[in-house]
This record gives sequence, structure tokens and C-alpha cells, in this order.
Amino acid sequence: MAINVKLSESLVDQAKRYALIEHRSLPKQIEYWSRMGKIAEENPDLPFGMIRDILIAEQEEPVGEYQFG
Repeated sequence: MAINVKLSESLVDQAKRYALIEHRSLPKQIEYWSRMGKIAEENPDLPFGMIRDILIAEQEEPVGEYQFG
């Protein structure tokens, strides 16, 4: 379910720049930042690079013998 949320113009402008660089839509960039922040809050000892790798791994398709589920 999608909902409308008011965001500051500054945040939206920053997200637009990052979205362009990262080839994401504006909503997907904000969702990405939200997931990054959530993981960082839940795991304060994880470095940024590891959090980024976790998000990348979540998007990958399982391959061959390593499929779980």
C-alpha cells in the first residue's frame, strides 16, 4: 500500500541527485536510505559497507544449489 508523505525540499533535492547517480527512481532512493538507516539503527556496530552489501545481497536471485526456501 502506497501512502503520501510530506518531505522537506532539501531531502527531496538530495535524494534526486543520489537517485540519478545510482540509477534509481526518487521513491526507490528514499526507500534505500530508509532501509540503510533501519539496519544501521538495529546493528550499530556494522560498518556502512557491510550494510550496503546486505542490501545488495537481498536483491540477488538465489543460484543453483544455494537456493533456500
